[in-house]
Amino acid sequence: MAKKNDDVVIGPTGRPYNGFVTPEKLDRHGPARIIALCNQKGGVGKTTTSINLAASLANYGRRVLAVDFDPQGALSAGLGIATHDVPTIYDLMLDTKSDPHEAIIPSNVDGLDVIPANIDLSAAEVHLVNEVARETILSRVLSKVAKDYDVILIDCQPSLGLLTVNALTAAHGVLVPLECEYFALRGVALLIETIEKVQDRLNPSLELDGLLATMYDARTLHSREVLERIVETFGDKVFETVIGRTVKFPDASVSGVPIIEYAPSHDAAQAYLRLARELVHRGAVA
Repeated sequence: MAKKNDDVVIGPTGRPYNGFVTPEKLDRHGPARIIALCNQKGGVGKTTTSINLAASLANYGRRVLAVDFDPQGALSAGLGIATHDVPTIYDLMLDTKSDPHEAIIPSNVDGLDVIPANIDLSAAEVHLVNEVARETILSRVLSKVAKDYDVILIDCQPSLGLLTVNALTAAHGVLVPLECEYFALRGVALLIETIEKVQDRLNPSLELDGLLATMYDARTLHSREVLERIVETFGDKVFETVIGRTVKFPDASVSGVPIIEYAPSHDAAQAYLRLARELVHRGAVA
């Protein structure tokens, strides 16, 4: 952050820095608002954001369900959840009459549960392609557990295929993690176009909650220029919170815990807590 005058602190997005107040505890829970974390480009911080945003919201007393919707199962691994010989999201999508509660696994974070995924999910598109209303299968699964949570976060795979369309059809909002790197910008137009198609044809209530700048390095001109261009293009849809680049994220993933537990005082942990507060401030989360 850089200071402008003596009393106004300007954040990396060029707007006055707002720390956002700590949200009050909820006196009741549910029904959940469903948010899909989506970007067809890989390596932009979707899973890192899913894990750490979920943990941060749980830290503020929200009941959170994180849905691993990527065959790589990185969200499950990052929270220390076993993915073999357990019911997964793939099983629930193949048998929509099954009870999703049987696939929910409590994480080590109070208030945060997980529906895991593994490599079996890679076969889902082939199995579901001939299903009636195949785009709404995930929505039907999550509707059975939505009353138990305040927010459901869906960690999408890096693709715009049938699984991602399912996530967008089930969701109320979309959060787009976007790496502060030139090539990450190129695919955003296609993603926005996909979101608009889903809005038009399948889910009229779907909203773009915002774009989250990730892997930001204020020391490089390239990072600063890319972030400036993102803000110029999307304006207030860009979250004020920016996630910096740090080796603490992979370290935390290896340990199977969110960064707010692995290194709670680190800037990266504080950034995700701030993002949780910003989502509540924007009304995207209760």
